[in-house]
Amino acid sequence: MFSDAKCKILKTKAIEHKDNILHVHSIESFGTHDGPGIRMVIFLQGCKLRCKYCHNPDTIDTHGGKDYHIEDLVQMALKEKAYFGKKGGVTVSGGEPLLQAKELIPFFKRLKEEGIHTNLDTNGRLLNHFSEELLDNYTDLVMLDIKHMTEEGYQFITGQKNKDTTFTFAKYREASGKPMWLRYVLIPEITNTTELLQSMGEYFKDYKTIEKIELQPYHTLGVHKWEAMGWEYELKDARENTMEEIDAAKAILKNYFKEVRIN
Repeated sequence: MFSDAKCKILKTKAIEHKDNILHVHSIESFGTHDGPGIRMVIFLQGCKLRCKYCHNPDTIDTHGGKDYHIEDLVQMALKEKAYFGKKGGVTVSGGEPLLQAKELIPFFKRLKEEGIHTNLDTNGRLLNHFSEELLDNYTDLVMLDIKHMTEEGYQFITGQKNKDTTFTFAKYREASGKPMWLRYVLIPEITNTTELLQSMGEYFKDYKTIEKIELQPYHTLGVHKWEAMGWEYELKDARENTMEEIDAAKAILKNYFKEVRIN
């Protein structure tokens, strides 16, 4: 039998070990589509949304993925640091990374100690004291995914209620004065309409922290993953945008944002 003191030490070490572990779906080296410059992109496992167009549905299950010790991930980033240059760094995406906000705090802290730029790609649904600490102290850039501008549309796309959590998150980031990008998936007749694009522009037009908005044209590249998992892909009848529709969406949003990029 262990003494009470020994049990306390073992319990403390177990907690510390757990707090230094991230549940990772996959890691991409030399990414160029998830933030500025060349980046190491870490896709964390787990998401509470089930977006109909998700091209990585295998990241949704919170019980999947592989455990990585934070320091091992830091060392991986350091091996790539020479390629980051002045703009690059590490992006944490998902899944939804803020489900692991508590564990991301020491990870981002270590990256900052090593002079590595940190970027968080999030749907903005989780704003608690852990995510606030992460945002306030260790997150250089936030890429915020705007699902839809109406509650009905948000529920249709994500399967969850309360779109306003994302906008509360955006207000919090704006108040910090720190950089933010918006991301928005264009789906003809569902998210890509003149009314919705203008609504988004009007809502965010006075934000000072938004550096750009990235438009992501709808595609069906992830359908085979849904089928492999035995899940029904509910947007199978949705079509891809024409170039004219993409150009039109870009033209509308240029009236509101400094930079509009097709990703």
